[in-house]
Amino acid sequence: MTDVPTPPTSPALQTAVATTLPTADEIQELMRGVIDPELGSDIVELGMFRGASVADDGRVNVGIALTTAGCPLRAQIQKDVRARIQSLPGVSKVKIDWSELSQAEKAAAMDRARRNIAERPETTAIPPTTKVLMIASGKGGVGKSSVTVNLATALAAEGFTVGVLDADIWGFSVPRMLGMEGRLGADTTAKKIQPNRLDVGRGHLEVVSMGFLVETEESALMWRGLILNRAVQHFLEDVAWGDLDYLLIDMPPGTGDVQMGLAKLLPRAEMIVVTTPALMAQKVAVRVVDMGRKNHLRIAGVIENMSVYIDDSGGEHHLFGTGGGQRLATEAGVPLLGAIPIEQAVADGGDQGRPIALGDGPAADMFRQIARTLIDEVVPPADLAGCSVRMLDAVNAALDAADTERSSAVSDERSSAVSDERSSAVADPVVEPVAPR
Repeated sequence: MTDVPTPPTSPALQTAVATTLPTADEIQELMRGVIDPELGSDIVELGMFRGASVADDGRVNVGIALTTAGCPLRAQIQKDVRARIQSLPGVSKVKIDWSELSQAEKAAAMDRARRNIAERPETTAIPPTTKVLMIASGKGGVGKSSVTVNLATALAAEGFTVGVLDADIWGFSVPRMLGMEGRLGADTTAKKIQPNRLDVGRGHLEVVSMGFLVETEESALMWRGLILNRAVQHFLEDVAWGDLDYLLIDMPPGTGDVQMGLAKLLPRAEMIVVTTPALMAQKVAVRVVDMGRKNHLRIAGVIENMSVYIDDSGGEHHLFGTGGGQRLATEAGVPLLGAIPIEQAVADGGDQGRPIALGDGPAADMFRQIARTLIDEVVPPADLAGCSVRMLDAVNAALDAADTERSSAVSDERSSAVSDERSSAVADPVVEPVAPR
């Protein structure tokens, strides 16, 4: 498959992009989406954000103070800060000035985090370390659900635990595409809905869809926006998702109630926009980018679906035009994550419940390539192996073990001392055998 050439940008668009710079206040609001995984609150609320300045040439300087300079989570916070700021139009470079919170500021941050837990209980059951990806599109028919299912499958095949939330309540299709049936279960202990599980390679999927709740696949849901939004909220609050590495949300098309509700419930989520090569689809998809940014969501990238048809002889046929994905990525100032070709195997896999990402061919290769790009560069999974919380747990466990050994040793010493005292005070008695009765 040939690379799609980058389209020329008009002078008018270049001027518009060059003069559209973010303000310091806009950057601060965007930083509310950067969550400290240890404390579970955003870096602005915790006092870790030290302000930002924007130069005329698009360079952004931002100050971040960490609770401890040596925590490995610094790399994750750095990636999140850079990725969110660089997704803004007009930004040419991001420089982070690192510092460390004072003892008083650390105490205040910990107190703020504790008060948040006490005063504001978790609004969702999604762990703060889970990377949430909203797979969105401006209109229906661009293959958004197919992209969601195949990306989730490709990520799970890499050994991750991946949640899939089918938020397209009216047009649910995820169960059929994954070949899954059956009702959602219940965790009676936690009083939560239990997702349906599907093992994939070294990982697995946790899947929730309205398709697991309706009587038949053909049942129509005639719900208004408020009810739709409440249903999605239940899926986030009342489902026992467990420890997820990623959560992929198959969004309904457009920019309506469900999209706005999800942006409010999941402020740290990131968005991937799906379009086709057609100019019409690209222009509609721009509205989704605009909606995401108005809700302070990071736009992680663009995926162009149905980019080109490759016949049996290897010939390429651009059935829906060319360059729509790259044009959208260029206009939004985000990367084009990949261009997925048209293959009959993709449609067959969706109908038969066998995602093409687990098969062979150009489309399968592209889905796996996009998944690796997400893991390695765009949205890497959280790594808490060396953070202070995990280290503290390990230290506590070691101390508990040491206390147990020490207590056991003291007990043995006391028992030995008592035995010695008794032996020195009383002569060994002669034990006469007792005849059996």
